[in-house]
Amino acid sequence: MSNPLDKLLLLGDERLYQVCTSITDSELSQVAVWVAEMAEVMQAVRQKYGFGRAIAAPQVGIMKRLVYLHIDRPMVFINPEISYPTAETFELWDDCMSFPNLLVKVRRHKEIVLHYRDRHWQPQTLLLRDDLAELLQHECDHLDGVLCTMRAIDSQSFRWRP
Repeated sequence: MSNPLDKLLLLGDERLYQVCTSITDSELSQVAVWVAEMAEVMQAVRQKYGFGRAIAAPQVGIMKRLVYLHIDRPMVFINPEISYPTAETFELWDDCMSFPNLLVKVRRHKEIVLHYRDRHWQPQTLLLRDDLAELLQHECDHLDGVLCTMRAIDSQSFRWRP
C-alpha cells in the first residue's frame, strides 16, 4: 500500500512555483477525485505532524485552482479569488504541509472576501476574518505559485517547528 505522503510535493519542487489553471465546468466530475486525493494527503499530514486545516491542489501535483478545507466540516473552493483585502494586517508564524518542520513569519490581511464556485458549480462569496482569512490567503497563494517562504517578513523570519 502506498503512503499518501509520497504524493505531497515538498519545498524545492518546481511545480510548487507554477501558476495553476482554472477549472472548467467540463472538469467538474474530476473535482471529487482530486478532492479525495487531497483529503487523503491532508489526513496523513495531520497524523504524522499534528497540523493541517486545508490543502491546495498543487501540493499534490494537481495544477488546478482548487482548495480543500476541513476544520469542522469539509469545504471545497473551486477557482477561489480574493478581493477587498483590508489594509489592516497581522503577523503570524505560518506553517505549510510542503515544508512541515519549518515556520515562516508572514504578514496577512485581517479580512478578505473570497469568491469561488462550490462542488455544484454555484458561485459563492464568503467574508473571512483572522485565522480563516489568513488560511485562505495561504492556500490561494499556492494556486499562484507563491509559498509563504516568499512572503517572509525578513531574513530572520524562519524557525524550526518546536
